[in-house]
Parts: sequence; structure tokens; C-alpha cells
Amino acid sequence: MATNGHANEGSRHGRLAGKVALVTGGAMGIGEAISRRFAREGASILIADMNEKAAKDVAESLSSEGVQADYVIANVTSRSDWENIVAKIKSRFGRLDILVNNAGTAYPAQSSLTVSEANFDKVYSVNVKSIFHSVQTVFPLLIENKGGAVINISSIAAIRPRGRLTWYNSSKAAVSNASKALAHEFGTDGIRVNCVCPVLVPTQLATNFVPGFDGSPEQHIKAAQLLQIPLGRVTTTEDVANTALWLASDESSFVTGVDHHVDGGRSI
Repeated sequence: MATNGHANEGSRHGRLAGKVALVTGGAMGIGEAISRRFAREGASILIADMNEKAAKDVAESLSSEGVQADYVIANVTSRSDWENIVAKIKSRFGRLDILVNNAGTAYPAQSSLTVSEANFDKVYSVNVKSIFHSVQTVFPLLIENKGGAVINISSIAAIRPRGRLTWYNSSKAAVSNASKALAHEFGTDGIRVNCVCPVLVPTQLATNFVPGFDGSPEQHIKAAQLLQIPLGRVTTTEDVANTALWLASDESSFVTGVDHHVDGGRSI
């Protein structure tokens, strides 16, 4: 377990100074980038992830830099695991200011005639039901705290869907739609709910969207051409983390219920 620590000098006056953030899927890919970006801006971090080693490594890395950081092993499709997350927040930090629902999954692009029921159930359970669980377990903490920022990682596929990933696309559309409804419902409680909508991000899920994607510079260029991205590159994890940072900070205090496109213009 990561040890207690105090924010380092450079982060005490950061954009998230004094705030506590929960990041699901926070040990790898987009989630790790968000965890590290938030920590650099003064936030205390709780990483919730299924990969214990990765979660522990990131939490200990942040702690070694003087950040208050910890982790909890969690499957976001499990209500009891969400209850464990809440218990950890209360015992370790005593409050919560920021929730990032980042954990997500996909399946290999294929005809909608051949997608298995298991894959359908998985994308809806991980991508959508997890947010349902987060509302009923974590939102009470935010209400008690007189508000907070919720960032749900959606996808540009929610806005501009294409075939062969129909059920993934529709799960992300559900994320975006639910986020708007939650923003409306809980605005009077001081809770802001927004989405980040990236195009392809070179993480472990990338090959589901672009078969054979290996993360090489050549593949980045080909992917940008294939996806018709005007700015000529794919989304980076830092692009997503920087956008999530703004949505989590007081700089966006009057912004709620939006899908923030981070797609290099693909949605034009």
C-alpha cells in the first residue's frame, strides 16, 4: 500500500490543490495519464483498477514524488467493489472532489451480425453499468461535499458512430447521454458532469478499432488517414488528461453537461 505523503512544493498551488480525485482504470493508458496529470496539479489520488501490480506501482510512484496517493483493486462492474472504493475514500482521504469514470472496454471491429452476446454484455457492463454504480455509491459523497466534478470518458464514436463497432459506439453514446441527464439532475447539488470524447488513443484497446495498430509512427499516420482526422494524428493520453484536468478544475466551474471533443477535428 502507498504511504501517506504531503503534496510537494510545486503542486501545493496547482490547479487541483487540496482536491481528492478517484480515477477508475487509473493504472494504465488514459487513466494513468490522468492520475499523473492531476497529481502534478496538487490533487490527492485514489486509483481503482483490476491490475493490482500496475495500480500499486503508479500509486507508489506518485507517493515517492510527495503526492498523497493510494489504490484499491476494483472491478467497476461490481457494486460491492464500488462500495469498497467508497470505504477506501472515507478511511484514506475523508472526502472526494473529483470522479473520473475512465475504465472501459471494447471488442474487435467486426460485422454486427457476428458480435457475440458476451461481448455485447461486456461493453455495456463495463462502459455503462459502471457509471450507474458510481452514481449510487459515489455521488452521495459529492453531495455531502457540496459538489464536485465528474468526468466520464466517452468517445467521439458517441457523436460520429461508424459500423463494425456498433455496440461499442452505442455504449459510449449511452455514457454521453446519461452524463447530460446527470448534469441536469445533480446541478443543484453542485455536481458538474462532463464527458471527454477522444478519437483513437494508442492504448491497449487500440487494435480493436484499427486492426494491426502497433503504436509505431507509421501506424499513427495511417490511422489518422484512415479515420480522416484533419489535424493528421491520433489522440494522445496527454490530450485526454489535459482536457480532463480543465474539466476537473475550477476554471470550468460553469461548464456542465458537455461532450468535449478531443479528436483533431474528426467530428467536423
